[in-house]
Amino acid sequence: MNSEPIELAAALASFSDLWSPRIVASVNDYDVRVAKVEGDHVWHAHDDTDEFFLVLDGELAIALRDAPGGGERTVTLPKGAVFVVPRGVEHKPSAPGGAAILLFEPTGTLSVGDRHDAVPSSVDATTGHPLT
Repeated sequence: MNSEPIELAAALASFSDLWSPRIVASVNDYDVRVAKVEGDHVWHAHDDTDEFFLVLDGELAIALRDAPGGGERTVTLPKGAVFVVPRGVEHKPSAPGGAAILLFEPTGTLSVGDRHDAVPSSVDATTGHPLT
């Protein structure tokens, strides 16, 4: 566990992989992760946990399959916005122009959830990588 402050801009500058979160801190049984994102993630759902997003830079769109009647809707998060995807809700983050995000989720949570579409090579299916 790091006992020094972590500058998020420096943490983000330390890697270039997209959709490959780095663990910057732990709070109780939760990871605080940062990620660089661009393009599309994959449709997925976390059956047992909510997923918290904070946009640090850029803009993130999250498509959700939770509209009445099973339809889809999209929420757009500008820099500084937060959004929580409730547990069990299928969602697909995307950032056509690129973004930097902070995620807060239980340690060991897989980035592609418990249920997901085929994972393309552009998406890292991980429980988070240590910040180096």
